[in-house]
Amino acid sequence: MSEHLFDTVLVANRGEIARRVIRTLTALDIRSVAVYSDADADAPHVLEADVAVRIGPAPASASYLDIDAIIAAAVDTGAQAIHPGYGFLSESVGLAEACRANGIVFIGPGIEALQIMGDKARAREHVVRHGVPVVPGFDAAGLDDARIAHEADAVGYPLLVKPSAGGGGKGMEVVAAASDLSGALASARRVAAAAFGDDSLVLERLLRRPRHIEVQVFGDVHGTVIALGERECTLQRRHQKVIEEAPSVGISASAREDLFRAAVRAAESVSYIGAGTVEFLIDADDPTEVFFIEMNTRLQVEHPVTEEVTGLDLVALQLRVAAGLALDAAPAVHGHAVEARVYAEAPERGFVPSTGTVLLFTPPPGVRVDSAIESGSDVSGFYDPMIAKIIAVADDRETALRRLDIALSRTVVLGVETNIAFLRTLCQDERVRAGDLDTGLIETLLPIAPEPPSPGMLDAASRVVLSDPADADALFPWNDGSGWRLSGVPSAAAARVFLTDDDAVVEASPLDGVRRHAVARAHADGAIWVAEDGRGVRLRPLDRRAALDRRLAARSDAASATEPEGRAPMPGSVVAVHVQDGDHVRAGAALVSIEAMKMEHPVLAPHDGVVRVLVAVGDQVRRGEPVVRVMTDTTTEETDTWTT
Repeated sequence: MSEHLFDTVLVANRGEIARRVIRTLTALDIRSVAVYSDADADAPHVLEADVAVRIGPAPASASYLDIDAIIAAAVDTGAQAIHPGYGFLSESVGLAEACRANGIVFIGPGIEALQIMGDKARAREHVVRHGVPVVPGFDAAGLDDARIAHEADAVGYPLLVKPSAGGGGKGMEVVAAASDLSGALASARRVAAAAFGDDSLVLERLLRRPRHIEVQVFGDVHGTVIALGERECTLQRRHQKVIEEAPSVGISASAREDLFRAAVRAAESVSYIGAGTVEFLIDADDPTEVFFIEMNTRLQVEHPVTEEVTGLDLVALQLRVAAGLALDAAPAVHGHAVEARVYAEAPERGFVPSTGTVLLFTPPPGVRVDSAIESGSDVSGFYDPMIAKIIAVADDRETALRRLDIALSRTVVLGVETNIAFLRTLCQDERVRAGDLDTGLIETLLPIAPEPPSPGMLDAASRVVLSDPADADALFPWNDGSGWRLSGVPSAAAARVFLTDDDAVVEASPLDGVRRHAVARAHADGAIWVAEDGRGVRLRPLDRRAALDRRLAARSDAASATEPEGRAPMPGSVVAVHVQDGDHVRAGAALVSIEAMKMEHPVLAPHDGVVRVLVAVGDQVRRGEPVVRVMTDTTTEETDTWTT
């Protein structure tokens, strides 16, 4: 047994957090047990653990959320403790109770803390009784929509609708006016029920320029609760954190002390044990008041920035506390750390998730990288789209941001789309550099316009096409024979013309004498994936005749009306149909909602007209598949030509 801790610990999670926990277990000479679904059979966390146990099929509800399967795996492997990571069952009262019933240590807080703090409405009422300030709002559990609307009018708009259970921004909806409330309630309930098994909601006043700051707390079984500093989590999109840092920027010493006191008071009120995070909002224009919003009773995604400025291993500290050891005094904070979350998503297409096989993953040197993937990993639509975290550290904030930007520029992910280029935009933004932050900052940068591939990217793609004559036909799925070839090798001219994901025809030019630093790989489907300076694109080779046909079609499309089909922005499941055949809709109206990677994405009406619905709730759709058709007076409905 290591330092009176445990012999064997089961990690009830997947991805980068499972790898992160396994890394500490290995360092402490503790036997690690991984669990996995069918989708993760060859995932890195499975290969890195000492033992791995299959717990079910790909859907999380049948695997990572199956408490009986988790407990059975722990019992069968002799695990003395279960580390739940974050997400999934990390805040589950049911898992904690099952652990207790089977004599297994749950590496997390006590059941009372989970019950109180795991429910946002109950937590809010509880901390108010202990003198912790909260944002004006109310618990909507048990209220019908009419009553909720009445209470919402009393609080005032804008409002934030959020699930009582869970976290991570999932299910949160911003309601600007009373007319938007009904749709927001329906959407929030759907996501909450799917993600957390509980559709109860809380509504709160939305601050105009809020900053999101959280305090890392730790408690032990001897009654000690300490604050290990705060984190700035203000850079968010749709309530999902994107870039976090420690310490926060521009917070006065007195405001920081207020945060720490309120956080410790909230944790002490439930006799908190282990790692927890108390989250607050402050007004960016008047940061003298702090408002409690929730407590996450687990380790956070962004815990590495606290580790980097305190020198602590928070997973090791969790193990010590779970084993009954006492906490030491909180260490001083030194330097500045910034973390960027790398998501498999396409910012240029509204941040829709991206799935596929990772052809190449090259992490940047000189910084900390916590990743869920390696070259060859599969990114599926069953789980969260975060695939890595890049963490940079320096003596000061300006240098840390610059190091993060450089690290992102040296990160290569081919095979799925990512937000890396957008993360670099944030690092370089003048307001971010100045620390003038609020949770709406990212929205001011949207939408993200697609950029054409650079000359270096096109040159790299062309060199890949020409480098493997044996696969020439596979690389030209639309080739009709008009590109000149010699002995099966694609001609230089045919290998330099490509189609982008936004249907633009682009052509490579020679880069004689220019340093080449773009990286490219060919996919089995014929596409060429290219990365340069942190930016990635997918290109499809075209021959000359196909390129000409595309250009002529583009001119014709530009002169015609908007296409009548609303198409799925990514592969996923239809979770809601908001209209019926024959309904008259206006341009921009939400017609169908599609869920993938725990997020809902609406398909909007392309123009005014009469709708025909092409899918039903529960249908699985592919990216680009028509899901609705909106017909105007000039639209002629034709037979659907979507093919496999």
